[in-house]
Amino acid sequence: MMSMLDDFRIFEPYPGIFAYYDGRIAGKRLYSEGPNWLDDGAFSLGIASFAIVDGGEALVYDTHISLDHARAIRAHLEGLGVTKITVILSHFHNDHIAGNEVFADCEIIANSKTEKLLEAEKPRIATRLPKIDPVIMPNSLFDGYRTITVGNRTVELHEFDIHSPDATVLWLPHERILFAGDTLEDTVTYMTDAAALQKHILELNRLATFPIAKILPCHGDPDRIAAGGYEPSFIDATIRYVEAMNEDVAEPEIWTMPLPEAVSEDVESGALIYIPAYEEVHASNIALLKAFRSKA
Repeated sequence: MMSMLDDFRIFEPYPGIFAYYDGRIAGKRLYSEGPNWLDDGAFSLGIASFAIVDGGEALVYDTHISLDHARAIRAHLEGLGVTKITVILSHFHNDHIAGNEVFADCEIIANSKTEKLLEAEKPRIATRLPKIDPVIMPNSLFDGYRTITVGNRTVELHEFDIHSPDATVLWLPHERILFAGDTLEDTVTYMTDAAALQKHILELNRLATFPIAKILPCHGDPDRIAAGGYEPSFIDATIRYVEAMNEDVAEPEIWTMPLPEAVSEDVESGALIYIPAYEEVHASNIALLKAFRSKA
C-alpha cells in the first residue's frame, strides 16, 4: 500500500529553516484518481510548509495537506529537540490547514480574516474529499501586523490581500527572507477573485518594497526552494502576469496564449520555471476572468 509520505522531502535551505515538500511529480496522484482538492491542486502543483527553528522553539508556517504530513513535520521538529511549537496559517485554504489537528495543543496564529473565512467554510471543508474533520481553528489572532520571536530570531507577520483576502506572509528582517505563502506561485498565481485583481496588483507592489534577498513560496520548484529560494524578480513576474491578464481591453492577448508563451520572458530570465501542471491554473484564470467580465 502506498504511503502518503512516499515522496515527502525535507530541505534545509538555511540553518534552522526547513521546507517540508511534497508533490510536483508528473503523472502521480496521492489521494485518489477521482477529483479531489489534494491531488488536483496541492499535490500536482507541489507544496511546501516551513519551519523556523531556534534552540528548543519552532514556528511552523502551515500544517500541510494531511494529518500524516503534519505528524511527520512534528516528529522531525521534536527529533531536533524542539519543545515549543507555534503555528502560523498563511490563509484559509484546505492545503494549508489540513494538518491543524496535529498541532491543536499549540498556539495557532492567524489574522482575523482567516478565522472568519475558515469558520464560514467549515461545512464545505468537512465534505470535500479528502475531508478535514474536525477543522481546528486558530486560537490567537492579529490584524495587519505582528512581531513574534522564535528563540533569538525575529519574525514579522504581515497581512496582504493577494490570491486570497486573508494572506499572511512571514518576513525575517535580519535574514531578509520572505515566506510568501500563496501570494506568489511558480509558474503563475492562482486567481480566486476576478474583482480583486487591481487590488492584488497594488498589494504585490507593496510586497516588492520589502528589501528581499530570497523568497520561499508554498507552491514552487523543490530544487529552487532547497537551494535557497527565488529572487525578488519573482514578484515582478507575478505583477506582469496579473496586469496582462487584467488588461482593460475586450480580450487581453494573454488569454489566447499557451502558458509557455505567456510567461516566456520571465522563464528565459530565470524568474520563473515553466511547469506543465500550471497549464490548468492558467486556463482556470482565463475562465474566471471571462465569466466575470461577461456579467459586468
